[in-house]
Amino acid sequence: MFTSRSVARLVLRRACSPLPLSSSPLRQFSTSRPLAVSYHSYTLPTHTSTPPRNDDVPETSITQPDPLPKVHETRPPPQQPQHPQPPKQQEAATTTTTTQNDVPAISASAPKLNEKEAQKPKATRPRSKLRARKAAMKLTPSAVEQLRELLDQPEPKLIKVGVRNRGCSGLAYHLEYVDKPGAFDENVEQDGVKVLIDSKALFSIIGSEMDYVEDKLNQRFVFKNPNIKEECGCGESFMV
Repeated sequence: MFTSRSVARLVLRRACSPLPLSSSPLRQFSTSRPLAVSYHSYTLPTHTSTPPRNDDVPETSITQPDPLPKVHETRPPPQQPQHPQPPKQQEAATTTTTTQNDVPAISASAPKLNEKEAQKPKATRPRSKLRARKAAMKLTPSAVEQLRELLDQPEPKLIKVGVRNRGCSGLAYHLEYVDKPGAFDENVEQDGVKVLIDSKALFSIIGSEMDYVEDKLNQRFVFKNPNIKEECGCGESFMV
């Protein structure tokens, strides 16, 4: 009991006692050490300042830049003539003399060239061999005479041969007068006689032979057609 009280008193005394000045932080901040101020002298530079950057550049115009260096130039430099050029009058005299000397040479060689060209045989172009076209229909002499009589009229006309749907077999020959041929009609000319073949009947008549026959009963034109497959008994109609 007595010991505890003595310990408590000691603690109170230490707490109430002031701290030394050396240990307080205020003393550290308040105290300032004296600063040592010293002066050092510097000498000024004796050498001059450096020249500006563009001092070496010549004063030239900005609009005219320096020419590019000709690194890959392969042409030789122009050579100046060593001797003075002759006057123009001497040149004109030399040109006239040369032309006068050349004219007779050209005129003399011209007849030689013409003679050589005349001696060379001209290349003949091969002619194309055109074969005579076979007539679509043949005419016998009796048919030619009868057609000439029919065409001998004051008004010139043409005779046109065609086919019509008629008879037992289906087709029959038909002759008529026309003033002018059609666009695709076939023209047959033999011994001065012209006969037209209708374009619609051309495949039925092509290769035929036209003849004129007279007997006691009638007179008519007869056709010998190799394209006929079937024919009527009376011979009036046929079929191809």
